[in-house]
Parts: sequence; structure tokens; C-alpha cells
Amino acid sequence: MVANVPNLKAIVAATALTVTFSLPSAVLAQVGTGAPDEAALLAELSVADPADAAAIDRELQALWRKSGSPAMDLLLTRGVRALERGDTEEAIEHLTALTDHAPGFARGWYERARAYFVIGLYGPSVADLEHALALNPNNYDAIYALGTIFEQFRDPQNAYAAYLRAKAIHPTHQEVTKALDRLAPLVEGKEL
Repeated sequence: MVANVPNLKAIVAATALTVTFSLPSAVLAQVGTGAPDEAALLAELSVADPADAAAIDRELQALWRKSGSPAMDLLLTRGVRALERGDTEEAIEHLTALTDHAPGFARGWYERARAYFVIGLYGPSVADLEHALALNPNNYDAIYALGTIFEQFRDPQNAYAAYLRAKAIHPTHQEVTKALDRLAPLVEGKEL
């Protein structure tokens, strides 16, 4: 695994640089259908106080969990529940079926990246995060996950940059704030 670290960093760096504010086509299709508008929710989130941000985060997560197919939603639910139980093998099986059958559904890629991370498969985790962010560049949890992987490889500069990107989208994200506070002395240095 260590031999692949330079390639892993290149993949993650390229992913971090290509993250944009554009909306995925699945979200654009929902606009005007009465479904929550991702752009409006993200705009609200960027200026919300912590209590309101938690509610907006729940709305965004609910929006991002909808694949548009009951069968795919069931695979997602089964995969996430298996991961919560600690059965990563079962989680990966369900989530792989999901990404195979719904490759345009960002949440499937993100959840499988989480499962790979849990078992220490960082390369596949990064590859799945790359897919997730290509489909939904506003997923602050996926961006945070990239930062976490950078930290695993002792790359505080890129980890910090990823965390700053996540914080720009979700300013009150507690884990992101903790990570930035932890890395600030390493990246920004200390005042003399």
C-alpha cells in the first residue's frame, strides 16, 4: 500500500482541485418539482447558526440519500446498516451492487468509500470519493473524508486545504472545525 502513496496523493490532489460549485444533473432535474432545492439549502447552510445548520444538514442528507429508485434506496439502506453494525464485508457487497446499478448516484460512492476506509483500503476509498465528488461536489462530508485520508498519509497541508473547502460549504460542521483547529499550528505555524 505504501508504494501507491504518490499515486494516491496525485488522485486526491486532482480531485480536490477539480471540485466545483456546479450542481449535478440529478439535482437540476429536481428543481421545480417541489423537491428541496440543493442550491437554496447550501446557501442557507453557509450563513446559518449552529441550530439552524443542523436542520439544514438533515435536509441535505435526506436529499442526497434519494436515488430516484426504491430498489437503489434499499441497497443504500442495507449497506449503511451493515456498516453501522460493523459488517463491512456485507456493506461493501450492497454498496458495490448499488454503484454498479446506479453509477450516477453520488451517495452510493460516498458510502462505499466510508466502508473501504474502515478496513484500511485507502486507494479504493479515494477512488470512490473521487466519483462521489464528481457527481456531487458540494458533499462536505466527502471533502472532509478526503482530508482525513490526507491526515492518514501525514499530509497536513492538503488535509487542511480539504477541511477549509468543507468549512466553506458548511461553516458549523463540528468535525471539520475540530480538524482545522488541530492542524492549524502545523500548517499556519505559531505566532512569535
